Amino acid sequence: EVQLQASGGGLVQPGGSLRLSCAASGFTSDDYAIGWFREVPGKEREGVSCINNDGRTYYGDFVKGRFTISRDAAKNTVYLQMNNLKPEDTAVYYCAADERPLLLYYYCQGYQVQTPDSWGQGTLVTVSS
Repeated sequence: EVQLQASGGGLVQPGGSLRLSCAASGFTSDDYAIGWFREVPGKEREGVSCINNDGRTYYGDFVKGRFTISRDAAKNTVYLQMNNLKPEDTAVYYCAADERPLLLYYYCQGYQVQTPDSWGQGTLVTVSS
């Protein structure tokens, strides 16, 4: 069973930074992808950023130039460095993984595909002065 643990959220002022971590375990192969998604009340889930097994990345238009996704393959951990945070970035951020990396990659971009197999518990990011 794949287990995901999201951490790193908190309260930050506009313009500040946070780094989220998604620690994963239980994969049966090295062929997987991990992504970050966010949810706020009344809005659809958004794909924030995803990275697949060969290093390809995706960023939602609303975070391009501000957020950076990276991975430490040895630790099975994916990070999301969030800079220049805005109040509208306030959300619960979830990490998700799938051993069908193309599926997750397309899901991240909003395509109508099956939801990823594994989800973490989420971590709350609040951007407020």
